[in-house]
Amino acid sequence: MKKAGLVLDRVSVCRSGADAPHPTLDCVSASFPHGAVSAILGPTGVGKSTLLHVLAALIRPDEGRVYAHGEPVSSWIAAHRDRWRRQVGLGFQVPVFLDGLTVLENVMAPRVPLEPGMRAAVDQARVALEAAGAMHLADRHLSSISGGERQRVGLARALVGCPRYLLLDEPTAHQDDAGVHIVVEAFEAAARRGAVVVVATHDHRLSLATDLAWRLDEGLLAEAR
Repeated sequence: MKKAGLVLDRVSVCRSGADAPHPTLDCVSASFPHGAVSAILGPTGVGKSTLLHVLAALIRPDEGRVYAHGEPVSSWIAAHRDRWRRQVGLGFQVPVFLDGLTVLENVMAPRVPLEPGMRAAVDQARVALEAAGAMHLADRHLSSISGGERQRVGLARALVGCPRYLLLDEPTAHQDDAGVHIVVEAFEAAARRGAVVVVATHDHRLSLATDLAWRLDEGLLAEAR
């Protein structure tokens, strides 16, 4: 049994609806081990992105706690959560970039304040771009690449620095089969080096690439297999 790296402990998140608040996450509990790929399955709009943001300590739950390797990160003050989040690679469903910078500069940007020199940040960005199948885009500007290419650049930015936790939101939404293969290889490699990998998806092409699967529906999270 692999050791749990991220744990949801009776977590609830409520969001205001048309008539009254309704639970996006309704007292859910789950464990996501390091060294494995865990999938969060479910159709669009059920709260998969919210769950990832809770795991990344971007959203504080209304009830319950999130533990990272035994530490209650969701209860920490903002400054401590921000410091912990340096270990998190988060791939957003719609990645946001600085369009005035090149692809390489966008990928290396999160590492610049954390590395002893610019060379280290550049080297890490190149490694991440290679893993995401986007090294050929390094000198391009974001305005000149396709949606699928932007998504792989977003994956590279999530991978840069070999994060301990890799949280990916619909990482294959704009990928053809070749792109899916690249994405799967990237997050499987992260799991092999011991990262906690959680992928939110409704893409059936990823069904064979995950070790564990959870299904989110109407605020409830249950093991899918």
